[in-house]
Amino acid sequence: MTDTRQESLAALLGGRGGALDASLPPLAFVLGWLLGGRSVEVGALAAVACGVVVGAVRVARGGRPRALLLSVALVVVAAYVALRTGRAEDFFLVQIFLNAASALVWAASIVVRWPLLGVVVGLVTGQRFRWRRDPDLLRAYRFASWPWVAQYVLRVLVFGALWLAGEVVLLGIMRAALTWPLQVACIAVSWWVLRRTLPTDHPGLRHPQPQ
Repeated sequence: MTDTRQESLAALLGGRGGALDASLPPLAFVLGWLLGGRSVEVGALAAVACGVVVGAVRVARGGRPRALLLSVALVVVAAYVALRTGRAEDFFLVQIFLNAASALVWAASIVVRWPLLGVVVGLVTGQRFRWRRDPDLLRAYRFASWPWVAQYVLRVLVFGALWLAGEVVLLGIMRAALTWPLQVACIAVSWWVLRRTLPTDHPGLRHPQPQ
């Protein structure tokens, strides 16, 4: 399994910069909400401004404009929801729904034998969908996709409980704590599962063995 030992899953899926940036607008919302005397309007303005600045910086550093526009749009939608309801905790509703949907999609992909981890890694490595003709890789990707389901479920449970309790500050803190740190842990666990599941003589992620 020389290839999988030389190239980690973290290296294939990229750094943690995007996930770290995603936690900044929610923190800006909470800070603006607190400094503005618990004003949802001030919090929403702070979050959108932070999202725009982060997006501009990422584009300047060579980030993909389409992906960054999507991230800014999600901040705007979250701010709009909070402004419409007048409840600060509702700023985090979009994230709760997105994580619930992600958990369902990842779980369904495993059941139908199109694990999303394999889809993503296959596209990144240029193997496209050839890994599906390799029973060992297909099995490994199915097992290694479950940690991703677990991370989304964990976020839904934590964010959902805090949302129901109206804990705005804790929502902001946990939004940051369960963004890039949890994603880093998820990638590490997925990588461990891949290495444990693939046979020791398998040539690696970049070399599917059709059977």
